[in-house]
Amino acid sequence: MQTAGNAQTGAVETGSTLVGERIAELQDWRYEIDDEKIAWAVFDRAGESVNALGQRPLQELAEIVERVEQAAASGDIVGLIIMSGKKRGFIVGADIREFEQLDSEAKVIEAVSTVNAMLDRVEALKVPVICAIHGNCLGGGLELALACHYRVATRDDTTRIGFPEVKLGIFPGFNGTARSIRQAGGVAAMQAMLTGRMIRASAARAMGLIDELVPSPHRLRWAARRAVLRKRKSKPAGRTKRMMSAWPMRGVVVKKMRAETAKKVSADHYPAPFRLIDLFEKHGNNFKAMQRAETKAFAPLMVSDTSRNLRRVFMLSEEMKAQAPKDLDFKPLRVHVIGAGVMGADIAGWCVASGMQVSLQDLSPEAIEKGIKAQDKLFKRKFRSTAERAAAAARLIADPTGERISRADVVIEAIVEKLEVKQAVFRDVEAKLKPGAVMATNTSSIMIEDIAEGLSDPSRLIGIHFFNPVAQMPLVEVIHGTGSNPTEVQKGCAFVTAISKFPLIVKSVPGFLVNRVLAPYMFEAFQRLEAGEDMNKIDAAAKVFGMPMGPIELADTVGLDVCAHVGEILKGTADGTKLGDMVAKGDLGKKSGRGFYVWKDGKPVRTDTKFDDAELGALGRELVQPLIDEAARCRDEGVVASGDLVDAGVIFGTGFAPFRGGPLHYQASVAAE
Repeated sequence: MQTAGNAQTGAVETGSTLVGERIAELQDWRYEIDDEKIAWAVFDRAGESVNALGQRPLQELAEIVERVEQAAASGDIVGLIIMSGKKRGFIVGADIREFEQLDSEAKVIEAVSTVNAMLDRVEALKVPVICAIHGNCLGGGLELALACHYRVATRDDTTRIGFPEVKLGIFPGFNGTARSIRQAGGVAAMQAMLTGRMIRASAARAMGLIDELVPSPHRLRWAARRAVLRKRKSKPAGRTKRMMSAWPMRGVVVKKMRAETAKKVSADHYPAPFRLIDLFEKHGNNFKAMQRAETKAFAPLMVSDTSRNLRRVFMLSEEMKAQAPKDLDFKPLRVHVIGAGVMGADIAGWCVASGMQVSLQDLSPEAIEKGIKAQDKLFKRKFRSTAERAAAAARLIADPTGERISRADVVIEAIVEKLEVKQAVFRDVEAKLKPGAVMATNTSSIMIEDIAEGLSDPSRLIGIHFFNPVAQMPLVEVIHGTGSNPTEVQKGCAFVTAISKFPLIVKSVPGFLVNRVLAPYMFEAFQRLEAGEDMNKIDAAAKVFGMPMGPIELADTVGLDVCAHVGEILKGTADGTKLGDMVAKGDLGKKSGRGFYVWKDGKPVRTDTKFDDAELGALGRELVQPLIDEAARCRDEGVVASGDLVDAGVIFGTGFAPFRGGPLHYQASVAAE
């Protein structure tokens, strides 16, 4: 039989089927029909390393859906498979860069309603629609997947499912609320949306968000094709799960959700999770009503100051990641840490958890043993299987004499904050260091130039300053002295990125950035304490402002000896103060069981005193003002490259109220009111 090419589509006609049909001028999607009459829509956004749902990709997807509707009606296709053309991810969500265009509730409703109408058409297709997932399937990507009839995913550890929208001050807006509840039940779906957590593929399948798992990416196309030919269709949540979304159980569930959420965040600061609970309370057992109400509740959150500021924080985190060069020929695999105290051991443990081999050195073998043992909790959290935990433990090696320094790609010193001791350590390290390896100090306060004095090549030394607790704090300051080699600083940033932290390049000045801005905030609180202010009131006021904990509790948590030492460097002596007296007595805070607070079971014992909300609000603003003023001075002095990076460093290094967008941004916002 003679065949002819179709001049418009580039397809070849075989009977009634258009084999290889394509849609002209698609930039972000590839669309074709194979010889089994299966349509393939492959998302491969042009010029981007990951797929995000922006305006153009969504418009092109709508064109594909229209073509599929026509082909399905005429019998030219038997099914549609949606998958990613990227090697390491499905869809990371909506394109946050385009959110600022939606500056009114009306615009939000119009944009969201258009997408939701298109997803309803996907769900209504008469042929099977299969979503094939590898890598991150997040936010709007998961909402697209849930509109499909069946979802196949790789069991690969890089595959993660989730709704991170709450971290941006919103909740799912492409009808993900209704569809996730339909598939997983109200309890599991709401927990996923309220926490924004990343869910492994196996857990997502157990929840009902994924229908089938395959062992590897190369099996994905085959499994998706088989699902089309067998007309697979996902089953909604079972009766028991559905009961939790119906009255009277829904009322019980809602009450618990509100209480648990209120323990973590304030409704005044972060309204999105509370509005989501309201939505579930009203419509959790009515799919269509939930769809309609979702858009109305979503729109005001999208244009709120909280969401704008949280989106700003996200973009700041991306800016910090960009400080690590992409083309640098440096791949750190082995790390040597000198100092097995809490900080050194935790740095070592985190590097191991990030896949590296780490040797841990200390003068005391007992300290090394204790430091290694302390990482068991981290490994249990990070690794699912006994084999993975055993492999991690095997990568953490005791090295009391420093024999492995010569093999290390990165050597980090994390010992006592005494200049002469650090200088002696680095004179020894420099002689053993292999060419190209990074030589770094974790000093929290001593100038890099001072530590490097006496080295044969002082330009090799940089600071890589972690914050406590290492596993939880996302920021790492990469410190450059006046003579530091810029390439060494770049390698430091590459290392920080390799262990999934945010690098911030900081000039070597007393206190660097984070400790420098924290010090006046802490000492403002100490001065008020000296003047007789209730420490419970001080801490409560800071939390009302939006800080994760109050300055007095923070001092106890960091260690009063550390606070006093930093204070000596930045402000002089702590002698004759309550802080100095406590350090002299050995009351060092949480680690000694007593500081400003008495600590029991890892928590400070507080009074039940109630304070006036207006007073707390005013006091909170007064407490943070010294921090804001110091942040402005750091910007003006060029401690970091820009005011935006000052904001980023203070947010991720101190926990400064993210919903306020950073201290400098907050100050500018207040001034503009």
